Amino acid sequence: MPLTNKPLLGRLEKVDPRTYWEREDIDFTPWLALTENIQILGDTIAIELEVEAQEKGVGLFRADILCKDTATDHWVLIENQLERTDHIHLGQLLTYAAGLNAVTIVWVAKRFTEEHRAALDWLNEITDEEFNFFGLEIELWQIGDSAIAPKFNIVCQPNDWSKRITGVTKILQTSNPSKTRQLQYEYWAAFQDFALTHATLIKPTRPLYQHWMNIALGRSGFGLCAVAIVASAVDSETQSYANNEIRAEVVISREAKAFFALLESQKTEIEAEFGEPLTWYNNLEVKSCRVYLRRAANLNAKDKWAEQHQWLVEKLDRLYKVFSHRVKQLSLDSAIATTIPSEPL
Repeated sequence: MPLTNKPLLGRLEKVDPRTYWEREDIDFTPWLALTENIQILGDTIAIELEVEAQEKGVGLFRADILCKDTATDHWVLIENQLERTDHIHLGQLLTYAAGLNAVTIVWVAKRFTEEHRAALDWLNEITDEEFNFFGLEIELWQIGDSAIAPKFNIVCQPNDWSKRITGVTKILQTSNPSKTRQLQYEYWAAFQDFALTHATLIKPTRPLYQHWMNIALGRSGFGLCAVAIVASAVDSETQSYANNEIRAEVVISREAKAFFALLESQKTEIEAEFGEPLTWYNNLEVKSCRVYLRRAANLNAKDKWAEQHQWLVEKLDRLYKVFSHRVKQLSLDSAIATTIPSEPL
């Protein structure tokens, strides 16, 4: 078939990063720290990131960018260089990680040497599943006179399978997992698989031997949580141990009481947008607050898991849609003000 009426295809051309970012400290790092750009990096490594600080002091040194993983509230350290990787930056990266107690370390460079790629692979192998090392190469591309586009390429990353095996081995070495803990792990592994193919907004995290899975909501100190309670734990509605239940939750862990009050002031609008009533839980003896839905569920009936996972995914997706933009707009000053009693006249 002749292509005479077809538009011409452009040709991708690689652009030297130094032509766009002359210096790392005053050009590249501030660019990467912008919300829309850190999202590109976060999408590449499948972590939702929120920038906490630039040029963060660590002893005599300064780390480039410090972020929070909004799903876990763990620290993520990003170190940049617009040249080939070198030993100096590797040493700085490890020094910063130790000083900041970061659990995810991202090294961004123009090009990785085989030696430094192997070093990050080795660190991923010898550390447990709580620590993660990523190596990314930054590229710029252009088609004709179009805008220049950035692209991050993963050159090394944690081996999820080996880390999961390491974590399982550690548990088996210290104590045999109970039937309940084994059931929890299998439940979340199946939920992860289901959510990856059925969820539209949420991103499931790694399954663990526990009754919950944390999921990012878009801001540190706030998160979604999928909960699956077996009969050995208390039912939140009846306060008994007779039933199993699953819950889809919004969890507030930072300045929780003040932020909860701000959200609760929007309760009518929130529940109208969500489409059904929510449980607003603020226990004065507990620092965190929760907004959730729950339903009874038999976790031992594996043939019912798909139905339960469908319910969790549907509710969590809707909670994300309703709450994600709201929590990003909450002001800490306003939140604190709501908890300070007015002066008497």
